[in-house]
Amino acid sequence: MQDHVRISTLAALTGQQDWRFALPHAPSSPLLIWITRGQGVLLLNGTRRGVGTHNLIYVPAGALFALEAGRQTMGQVAICPPDLGALLPENARQLRIRDAGAISELTGLFEVAQREATGQHPFFEDALVAHMGLISVWLRRQLAMPENAQSERNAAARLSDSFCARVAAPDASVLSMAEHASAMGVTPTHLTRVCKTSTGRTAADILTHRILHSALGALYDTKVSAKDIAAELHFGSAAYFTRFIQHHTGKPPTALRK
Repeated sequence: MQDHVRISTLAALTGQQDWRFALPHAPSSPLLIWITRGQGVLLLNGTRRGVGTHNLIYVPAGALFALEAGRQTMGQVAICPPDLGALLPENARQLRIRDAGAISELTGLFEVAQREATGQHPFFEDALVAHMGLISVWLRRQLAMPENAQSERNAAARLSDSFCARVAAPDASVLSMAEHASAMGVTPTHLTRVCKTSTGRTAADILTHRILHSALGALYDTKVSAKDIAAELHFGSAAYFTRFIQHHTGKPPTALRK
């Protein structure tokens, strides 16, 4: 978790590791993603949807999301500290911006913030907070427009969203998909069908990919041993964890760290 605003391009944030955004995960800090070129597929609020140029994606801290961006996709990302959360909406949103003035305004705000982040002149962190305040005002104005009002979701979409909210929790791997379904009062078959329809992924896939993201993050970003990562993610053994990683990546944990 960070204590200052960070501005980055989408490409720089993911690097050559597409899994950082493509696998379902719950960021520890709020994200604002401004797509300026290209297209992709987004998992947000338990629903799969397309993403295109001039889409703004807002992901609150702790909300499950995934973004599979095409190779030509470009954009900027603002990663906000938790104490700025009061300036931002409570719920995750995707906005398709069509007004040329609004597009120009938001692009300009991101560009100025990017220059502050890159230049790192005295008090640049204070300046970034101020720029995020302006971006939050822009966002709230857009959300207040009738065309951006949220539509009513059906029972299937709400169930899928509830499951994704459960999977977003840090201890989601304690329970199997079937146990999550039982806790929600539905059968595994029904939950699987609903999630597949809403997200394009089965419930088991969502849970598995969430665990995989946590595992890869721990392997790449920490020095915690594979054995301890396996225990933290509730694998039965370090050997099972190694087989899991190799099955999904083609490499064992030791090779990934090299």
